[in-house]
Amino acid sequence: MTDPKVPARVFARASEDAETAKAQISTPQTEHPAYRLAFQDMDFLLREDLRPVRFQLELLKPELIFQEAGIASTFVFYGSARIPEPAKAETLLALAQGEEAQTIARNLIAKSRYYDVARQLARLASGCPRDDDGKRQFVVCSGGGPSIMEAANRGAADVGAESVGLNIVLPHEQAPNLYVTPGLSMQFHYFALRKMHFLLHARALAAFPGGFGTFDELFELLTLIQTGKIEPIPVLLFGRDFWNRVVNFEALVEEGVISRRDLGIFTFVETADEAWQVVRDFYADRPDVAPMCPPD
Repeated sequence: MTDPKVPARVFARASEDAETAKAQISTPQTEHPAYRLAFQDMDFLLREDLRPVRFQLELLKPELIFQEAGIASTFVFYGSARIPEPAKAETLLALAQGEEAQTIARNLIAKSRYYDVARQLARLASGCPRDDDGKRQFVVCSGGGPSIMEAANRGAADVGAESVGLNIVLPHEQAPNLYVTPGLSMQFHYFALRKMHFLLHARALAAFPGGFGTFDELFELLTLIQTGKIEPIPVLLFGRDFWNRVVNFEALVEEGVISRRDLGIFTFVETADEAWQVVRDFYADRPDVAPMCPPD
């Protein structure tokens, strides 16, 4: 029988030793960087040699946050940071100077409707209850920034649900949108680790019109599914006209660099209801893969 008086641990916790180290007497030895505890020495942690350790930390911290929040799966939203909210769209045209700028403004205004579509889809995904194990399914996850990302987090907030924001440190000023749940708002240094966390728990993904960042994230997923590195998930491309204009998928088939069946990896959609039905249909016969929400 275990004696209840036996201590659970005998070593001091790292946090306790960290506080003890702060209170040490100041001497030339204790003040020298060599004497700092390794995990408190930022100069040491930021050395080029420590990049593998920083990779591990950036992989581990978000995963622990996901686990502690009870998040089993996510519904990921990709899309441009430049598409305006409909209520603010006309301002772009008023500020545009020159023919090219006005054309760009009109195109962005035309795509502003996707802000509302992303917001509505996030509401639908956020309506899923916890599963039998108390885990949350299809938790909305965005890049944490403005525009389409903001719309996704805002849609979750509309129905009182928490949502994830995976932000990235960039040279220009960037902050998470105000609709991301603070405890699920994370920041990354490495794009590669951020993209990994987008997909580790993703069980559905919506890609709205976007630029280089959206293409980078989307085509990595398409490649992972095409090569069998991950199991297929619903991949929803919003805006058939946009995607077919900027990417000639048929030409890729005709050139022989992808197969015809690869076009089945994704589905073109236009509305939130249409997209949500695709997700529901995908998992209808796969109860062992991901629990579905109850019928509407």
